[in-house]
Order: sequence, then structure tokens, then C-alpha cells
Amino acid sequence: MKATRLRGDPFDALGDSNRRAIVELLGSGAHTVREIADTLPISRPAVSRHLRLLKNAGLVIDQPKGTRRIYALHDRGVEAVQAYLKEVWGTAAARFRLLAENTATSGLKGQGTSRRRRR
Repeated sequence: MKATRLRGDPFDALGDSNRRAIVELLGSGAHTVREIADTLPISRPAVSRHLRLLKNAGLVIDQPKGTRRIYALHDRGVEAVQAYLKEVWGTAAARFRLLAENTATSGLKGQGTSRRRRR
């Protein structure tokens, strides 16, 4: 599966801790700029700038509702990031896990039988 090309770089966008916090918050549902700003130690204008970067990276979408805009994660952007990671890492994570499990268990074999009981 080929990753969808995004306008901006989602990994650059996720390089900032405030933007990661916004993405995590939006993972639980859509929010307004004010609701997001109320949970973070940054101003509403700063939240708006972060949301613009996330939107340009294809990770966030917005929808007007009266005088407010409601922000949510963009499914296509999140799927593109997942596809990219899967393409790059492939089965490497599974192979690493298998190696780690086998290395951890092989180092423990025989430890319980070599000890002698002192009397």
C-alpha cells in the first residue's frame, strides 16, 4: 500500500509537544480552539497557529459551526502516517520483538538449576 502524499510534513508537524498534545486531545473527539486552549498552557492565537500547521500537514480538518470552527483529526492524514510507518518499518517491529523475546528467555534458561542449597 502506497502512502498518500500530504501537503505538509506530518512528522515535522508532530515535532512540537503542543501539537502532539492537540492531536492527542483531538483523538478523543472534535474541539473548538477555545476548548483546546483551555487544556494547554498556551494562548488561543498560539493554538490557532498550531492547528493551521496540523491542517497543512493533513492531520486535522475543521468545520465551521456558527462563528466557531470545530477541529477534528483527519482520517486520511492519520491513515497516511500509519501507511508510511508500515511501509518503512514493514515487519521490522515484529522481527525485533521476536528477537527480544528469544534473547530474554534464552538468558534465563538454566538459572534455577545451577544453584545449590546451603545447609
